[in-house]
Amino acid sequence: MYFQLTDEQKMILDMTRKFAEEELKPIAEEIDREHKFPTESVKKMAELGLMGMVFPEEYGGAGMDYVSYSIAIEEVSRHCASTGVVMSAHTSLGTGPIYYFGTEEQKKKFLTPLAQGEKIGCFGMTEANAGSDSAGTRTTAKLDGDHYIVNGTKNFITNGREADVAVVLVRTGEHKHKGLSMMIMEKSMEGYSVGKVEDKLGIVGSSTTELIFEDVKVPKENLLGNEGEGFKIGMHTLDSGRIGIASQALGIARGSLEESIEFAKAREQFGQAISEFQAIQWMIADMATRLDAARLLTRRAATLKDKGDVRFSKEAAMAKLFASETAMWAATKAIQVHGGYGYTKEYPVERYFRDAKITEIYEGTSEIQRLVIASSLLRQK
Repeated sequence: MYFQLTDEQKMILDMTRKFAEEELKPIAEEIDREHKFPTESVKKMAELGLMGMVFPEEYGGAGMDYVSYSIAIEEVSRHCASTGVVMSAHTSLGTGPIYYFGTEEQKKKFLTPLAQGEKIGCFGMTEANAGSDSAGTRTTAKLDGDHYIVNGTKNFITNGREADVAVVLVRTGEHKHKGLSMMIMEKSMEGYSVGKVEDKLGIVGSSTTELIFEDVKVPKENLLGNEGEGFKIGMHTLDSGRIGIASQALGIARGSLEESIEFAKAREQFGQAISEFQAIQWMIADMATRLDAARLLTRRAATLKDKGDVRFSKEAAMAKLFASETAMWAATKAIQVHGGYGYTKEYPVERYFRDAKITEIYEGTSEIQRLVIASSLLRQK
């Protein structure tokens, strides 16, 4: 299926491409070298409406569709994958569940400043013993009068250091799945603290941290949905999040391809540009073909998400699986095209290679995506 962009989507493409070229490309190497959170860039993205682009204007959003969102993340991640995941985690994970499952009061209090980019959001699901198996959550929330008392630790939380608001999966009952609930927590709450900040291989401009909860008093009205609906909310949230990460992977893969083409035209060996060699041409052809296939899968998932009345778990998993593995493959080939230069920090493909790997892991590993896809197919009658 070929996706013809609307005028509005073309506008988003042009705007975000211009922003990424002018604002992110010049500082991407510095962000990576210094492990620097892109604070000023995020502020500018908020001013452009990118930090809440898929939410209605009445809640401070820009009222755009998920195809536009996918386009924007790809363009941002083409030059800085760290900034791309800050936007994706904030939007899909930290803000999305409040929009889809929150009360009107929760939306006014939390969604509006998040959608406007005045506050940063994160999503607390992973724990030391509950990674792919989120039903193994041990963080507890015990009702005490008008508050829940929350104790536990979350791991590998994207935006964890900067986030003002966290949507957190907690255990409120004994049942493996139905004993889980989701609640909104604030960094300002007593007993809420940021623990270890991970020293990572890639996307180092984005913080990945522990969140530690020690007798945190969370008002009852911060419960998202009803008790026992946490697992359902989490799975719904991850479906949307996988479109964001697939789009981030597209940006990395596209950067790898474009840098390879530029280098191959300029680099000479044996008296001619290496782009004249069939071995290089085939690598570039395969990179471009896989990138297009990944983009089509991702746009399909985003289109189904926009319909609002159909399940898209399988399609989101397919997009995330293929796009992430394409990003890793393309980044590897890009280094091969660059030869020894590709292994140095002088060229961005070295950064693309390090940034690509995580796309096969977070928002569900490639193995989990295959389980989701197979499960969906095997349930069909």
